[in-house]
Amino acid sequence: MKNSTSKSVVIWETFKQALRGGHQDYTTGSIRKAIFLLAIPMILELSLESVFAIVDIFFVSKLGENAITTVGLTEAVITIIYSIGMGLSTAATAVVARRVGEKNHEDAAHAGAQSLIIAFVASVVLSVIGIIYAPELLNIMGATDAVIKEGTNFTRISLGSSLSIMLLFLINGIFRGAGDASIAMKSLWIASILNIILCPILIHFFGLGGAAIATATGRSVGVVYQCYHLFKGSGLLKFYSRQFVFNKSIISNLIEVALPATMQFMISSGSWIILTKFVAEIGSTPASAGYQIAIRNVVFFILPAWGLSNAAATLVGQNLGANELKRAEQSVLLTTKYNAIFMAFVMLLFLFLSVPIMHIFSKEKHIIDYGAQALQVIGSGYIFYGIGMVMMQALNGAGYTKIPTIINLVSYWLFQIPLAYVLSLEWGLVGVYMAIPIAETFAAILAWYHFRRGKWKEVKV
Repeated sequence: MKNSTSKSVVIWETFKQALRGGHQDYTTGSIRKAIFLLAIPMILELSLESVFAIVDIFFVSKLGENAITTVGLTEAVITIIYSIGMGLSTAATAVVARRVGEKNHEDAAHAGAQSLIIAFVASVVLSVIGIIYAPELLNIMGATDAVIKEGTNFTRISLGSSLSIMLLFLINGIFRGAGDASIAMKSLWIASILNIILCPILIHFFGLGGAAIATATGRSVGVVYQCYHLFKGSGLLKFYSRQFVFNKSIISNLIEVALPATMQFMISSGSWIILTKFVAEIGSTPASAGYQIAIRNVVFFILPAWGLSNAAATLVGQNLGANELKRAEQSVLLTTKYNAIFMAFVMLLFLFLSVPIMHIFSKEKHIIDYGAQALQVIGSGYIFYGIGMVMMQALNGAGYTKIPTIINLVSYWLFQIPLAYVLSLEWGLVGVYMAIPIAETFAAILAWYHFRRGKWKEVKV
């Protein structure tokens, strides 16, 4: 009895420590504790990010199927911005973690500052394109005239706020690389809670466009919070103005890691865009709406698993910097085990409770039926999603971003998209859904193979 009580106390104290944050040395001591300290705030951070996605679709669903479709199609386009943000974030995490593992905090902060320069330039270009060409982008995605008319303002606001999207991803990547996952978590909490409060209020006054304003505002406030801690230097890193002077060698190093990582996420996101287009063209507007709600729920449960995967990336980067190769590998294997267990639970949830989940978001029978079907089929591969995530993020955390990019290209563009098309000829929408778990399983197997080869241990960043 005493042993179980003492274990509970230790777990609770470690949990509080994870939430408080602060500097920890993840290159020594218990690997389980290191995973726990990193993963708890990362899981909570990305759980709030998934709430961010769910809140929009919940309130927007009350505006009708055109509004739901607009949000879904716009999100498909915004995945390009996400991809660039995640690519830069991956590079920042890898480089910052490596410098921190080497105990070189000044160079870690310098690399983070230079990554912000890249993000600013990229987001300005994307915002201008999004604001000017919003109707054309919706049209390319297969939106009807009614959807384009109703949703253009939403799309303009969403794409016009590219800087807040990009920085939210990137700065959290910097904090993760430094091992300060608590600040990253808190910034997403602020952004998400503000979005939850503002979304119904602004939708009431401004309609669909209000949802975009709420999201942009929430993200922007989250970025302000991040910047305060970056420049205040309350954590391991402290940023100074001199670090923002353009440095060609650091920028080149970051781009060398970020470019394949960005392509990696663009390839993955691009395949989702194509599948969204397939669903919009093969099915009706209710089918598309049901699919969009289903995908939001898929994302809702995948993002916490990304939290565990990001913990693996940080542990790999810092331990490689400290030349603790065996510890880096053991961290990944243990994290993979935990992620597979979590995703198995989610898989059962989707298989047996898909209809009740859909009922939360819609009362339209057709939308519920289409969405529940999508959840069941896509959710059947969740265990492999979890394994593949950790393997890919481990390779990314080492700066070995080229291999995950190739894996994504082969798995999604050369395999998933053709498979979805072929299966749709026989089974329609179900065929499109079936291609997703099959391709994700294939990607997980490839990622596992390359992780076991061990070439990632030799990468220099």
